[in-house]
Amino acid sequence: MLTVEQKTAAIVSALEDIKGEHITVLDTSRLSSLFERMVIASAQSTRQTKALADHVVEALMALGERPRDVEGGRAGEWVLVDLGDVVVHVMQPAVRAYYNLEELWGEQHQPRAA
Repeated sequence: MLTVEQKTAAIVSALEDIKGEHITVLDTSRLSSLFERMVIASAQSTRQTKALADHVVEALMALGERPRDVEGGRAGEWVLVDLGDVVVHVMQPAVRAYYNLEELWGEQHQPRAA
């Protein structure tokens, strides 16, 4: 079983592998008892959104972690991967700007270079 830090690092690496953009990690441990980290990444197309989410799932499964759920794969504008203590959102830029999860979940985020 991976620690939250190991799981987060593996997710970020998987997103970077196939050109996820504007990857942000939010520490939500003080804000929610449901999960400790939120990872947000942008994708430029429906195809890339789905590919990024699929790649995260495959990478984490290779490390022995199974997602609890994957939502939004049909539409492809926003896919959520629930990995228990870490939740991953892959969004197209317009959807990401509209929902602005970084602001909603606070200022304690650490932007990652894409």
